[in-house]
Amino acid sequence: MKRVSEQEIFIRIGEGMANIKDIAKMAGVSVTTVSRVLNDHPYVSEEKRQAVLQAMEQSNYQPNVNAVHLSRGATRLVGVVIPFINHPYFGLLLEGIAEEALKNNYKLVMIQTNYEEERELEALTMLKHKQFDALIICSRICPWQTIEDYLEYGPIVLSEDARGKEVSSTFIDHYGAFTEALEYLSGKGYGKIGYCIGRKSGLNSMQRERAYKDFLKKRSEPFDEGLVFSGCFNFEDGEKVVKQFKVMENPPSALLVTSDQVAAGIITCCRAEGIEIPGDLAVMGFDNQPIAKIMKITTLEIPLVEMGRNLLQQAIHGDKVLHKEMSVRLISRETV
Repeated sequence: MKRVSEQEIFIRIGEGMANIKDIAKMAGVSVTTVSRVLNDHPYVSEEKRQAVLQAMEQSNYQPNVNAVHLSRGATRLVGVVIPFINHPYFGLLLEGIAEEALKNNYKLVMIQTNYEEERELEALTMLKHKQFDALIICSRICPWQTIEDYLEYGPIVLSEDARGKEVSSTFIDHYGAFTEALEYLSGKGYGKIGYCIGRKSGLNSMQRERAYKDFLKKRSEPFDEGLVFSGCFNFEDGEKVVKQFKVMENPPSALLVTSDQVAAGIITCCRAEGIEIPGDLAVMGFDNQPIAKIMKITTLEIPLVEMGRNLLQQAIHGDKVLHKEMSVRLISRETV
């Protein structure tokens, strides 16, 4: 890593800008010594170090942080890409990331994308320009080729199954988890099962779709696109699902919902419409968020906080490519 030259680091004395030579003159040391102090170089006597520090204090010295970061080759910042800041799923993931960052003396830079590809590209460009040391992408929108184009600029960590790729990842087996949930609903006697998802694209969504189609194939049942409710992210989206449910000639007897927030919205709206849960419609959620506990929703628990902690560890130890699969746990309550 190229070190910062003396001319690239400036200080403010009075009303004007002064270069590193002014500090050297005030401290009675060489310019090289001041540069070494600024870069935390070990080969500086304590006497000279204190003289430089005193001169910096007397002149109200404020270092050019970007220049010092460049000289050290590290910012102790980690970028975190999330589609939505206010979504409980990503909130729990961020909780784990933030806890681990604090323990390791790192700070976070949040980039919200709203699943807009150009915003994710902005985050990748920031990594390229060394504005942070590593990048965690909690839910990816860019294609793999784009991610691979930026690997040379620093560690990129993904919250999806990236085994076989040159990026670290922390993930759950969405195919296996979805299959387990579908078989649980089937075992409870529900014949026609639909599911709700946020977006149809993305690796996790594709794994869920594959699990659903394989489940139907085993039961010799045709795939019905009308039983897949997409664009479901928040509590309010539950009303949209119930409206569709009410006008269906042959509605599902059970719904597997990939968000506890949406599941809670569906259940609340159903109760207002006189639709019995689980008598008329069984509802199963995902994540085991607090609202699932309060409303006694059957769900699959995903250890999101623990996943966040592991993502941060993978980011700050980016010299190794590691993959960790997290386990899920089915929690039976009152909505199935």
